[in-house]
Amino acid sequence: MSPVIAFVGLGHMGGPMAANLVKAGHRVVGHDLVPDAVDAAVAAGVEAAPSAVAAAADADVVVTMLPAGRHVLALYQDEGLLAAARPGTLFVDCSTIDVADARAAHEAAVAAGHLAVDAPVSGGVMGAEAGTLTFMVGGDEAAFARAEPLLAAMGKKAVHCGAAGAGQAAKICNNMILGVSMIAVSEAFVLGESLGLSHQALYDVASTASGQCWALSVNCPVPGPVPGSPANRDYLPGFAAPLMAKDLGLAANAVRAGGVDAELGLRAAELYAAFAEGGGAAEDFSGIVRAIRERSGPQLADDQRNQRS
Repeated sequence: MSPVIAFVGLGHMGGPMAANLVKAGHRVVGHDLVPDAVDAAVAAGVEAAPSAVAAAADADVVVTMLPAGRHVLALYQDEGLLAAARPGTLFVDCSTIDVADARAAHEAAVAAGHLAVDAPVSGGVMGAEAGTLTFMVGGDEAAFARAEPLLAAMGKKAVHCGAAGAGQAAKICNNMILGVSMIAVSEAFVLGESLGLSHQALYDVASTASGQCWALSVNCPVPGPVPGSPANRDYLPGFAAPLMAKDLGLAANAVRAGGVDAELGLRAAELYAAFAEGGGAAEDFSGIVRAIRERSGPQLADDQRNQRS
């Protein structure tokens, strides 16, 4: 018999993920604090519950997709989600949170008689909608084995990274690579502009040479070379800059706590924090190329504005 799944957090990521579970034949009972998010999920076949606790009461699996670790811990403990669930319920937290918070949530779930994994995702809203997410999973083998079929309904790959918190560790390491590489690619394009090099020429070289990377070949930060990139939609996210700033902030916290010499990671966190608080608040993270261009001088910025007009 297919498990009953409670899904708490039906936003831009959680909503499509819950819808894909419904498409796979599962009964999904969902809750979100935003009525519009609930309405969209209901339209996709999710049953609405009046609270997270009510959603979890008869569930075999509880999936959470929440903004921060404090929300997960508060929901699990203070709001009674763990206590409301039946013994042996599997808790799958897909939020991107601090490693220490992920481990604390796992310990609380196990102490309450449940199984638990942390399973943050990579792939953004487009991946959530298409069911092509990658899950980075932390937890024991039994919990991962039970979670894997459900993750397969929402994504294309699930990697068991290790014990509790390992999924979060993999996520922040991956996104530190992504943030640093997007800044490097953006700086290279702005340098190319200053030298009279066309975007297409630089792309044609770098995409087939040693500069090739995901930030260039899939999420290219300038319009033209990669038609599907957010740069061709005026940087409509995609993966929003504030989310990248959040993930890099988590990575920076871990860097400092571990005494790791990660100068580029720390600097990327600073740059994305400033970008997300300013002009990039509603943009894809690749929009940082515009901030780099603006800081590089008025002539470069004016030239680009003239090309778009």
